[in-house]
Amino acid sequence: MLDSEITPLRDDDSQEPQPGSTSPAVPDDDLLDAYSNAVISAVDRAGRSVVHIAVRGEGRRAGAGSGVVLTHDGILLTNSHVVSGARSIEVTFPDGRRSSARLLGEDPDTDLAVLRTDDNSAAVPAHLHDSKAVKPGQLAIAIGNPLGFEQTVTAGVVSAIGRSLRASNGRLIDDVIQTDAALNPGNSGGPLADSKGRVIGINTAMIMGAQGICFSVASNTALLVLTQILSHGRVRRAAIGIHGQHTIIPRHIARHAGVSQASGIRVMEVQKDSPAAQAGILSGDLIIAIDQQTVTGIDDLLRFLDHRRVGRPSAVEILRRGERRTFTLLPVERRSG
Repeated sequence: MLDSEITPLRDDDSQEPQPGSTSPAVPDDDLLDAYSNAVISAVDRAGRSVVHIAVRGEGRRAGAGSGVVLTHDGILLTNSHVVSGARSIEVTFPDGRRSSARLLGEDPDTDLAVLRTDDNSAAVPAHLHDSKAVKPGQLAIAIGNPLGFEQTVTAGVVSAIGRSLRASNGRLIDDVIQTDAALNPGNSGGPLADSKGRVIGINTAMIMGAQGICFSVASNTALLVLTQILSHGRVRRAAIGIHGQHTIIPRHIARHAGVSQASGIRVMEVQKDSPAAQAGILSGDLIIAIDQQTVTGIDDLLRFLDHRRVGRPSAVEILRRGERRTFTLLPVERRSG
C-alpha cells in the first residue's frame, strides 16, 4: 500500500471492530490524563482542609503531624499519638496562617484526637464520606506533611477494608483501611481521600520495612469518636472481648443460613475470660447481628457497643460452619490504652 493511500484517524473518527476483536484500547496518554485529573480535582477539594500540626510538651520531644478541619469553627481531627502529652499545639493552615489549638479529647483505642483552633478564620471544612461505600481497588489519595514537607500528595488504591491493626503499644485498632498510598512520618492525622476529595479515613500508620502497606482509620469510626468527644469529652464504650475483621459472606453460605446481608465480622481472636469467651463464642465465628441489629462491619460493632450496653445482656448472632447460632453475653466497659 502506498503512503498516499493511508488515511490517518482523526479524533472524531471511529473504527469498526473486526469480528472476534475487542474495542480499540484507550491511548495511555488519555488514561494518564484521566488519572491525573481525578487526583488533581480531589486534592483541590480536600487539600484546603489539611493542616500542619506542631507540638511541644514536657517529657517528649517536639513533634509534628497532620490534621483535617471538619467544621467552620475550627474543629479538626488528628492522631492521638501526634498530640498526646503535648504542652502546646500550633496549627498551620494551607494559606500559611497559624493558630494555637487545644485538645478537646482523644481516644487511644482508635488513635484519634479532636482539636479546636483558637483562630478559625482560615478553617475550610472537609467532607467525611461514608466509609461503608469504600471498595478495594478504588483510588486513594493521602495528603499531609511527611518529614516536614507540607501539603504533600501521594496516591494509590484501597488495598483492603475492615482490617484490625495492632499498634506498637499492643492496642488493637479496628475498622482500618489498608492502602498502598505512600505514608511517612508526618502524614499521621492527615486525610485519606477518594477521587471526589471526600475523606474516607484518617491516616495512622505505616509498616516499617514494608512496601505499600499503610493504614487509615475509617471515616465512620472517626465520626463516631468525634461525636462522642464533642458530647462527653471522651469515648466510653462497651467491649465483648473479641478482635475481628470485615468479611464477605459467601453466597452459598448466606443462602443456606437464610442471611440476606453481604458481610459480617470474622472473629480472629477471643480474649481469655472475656464476655465472648464466657458465652462460648469461638475464633472463626462470623458475627452477623447484635440484639437483632445487623452487623456488616467493624464500624457497626463499634457503634452498637456504646456505654449503654455495659452490663446489659446482649444477644449476639453468629454463623458457625454455616449454621446460625445465638449467644447471650454481658458486655463490660472497655479499658482505654
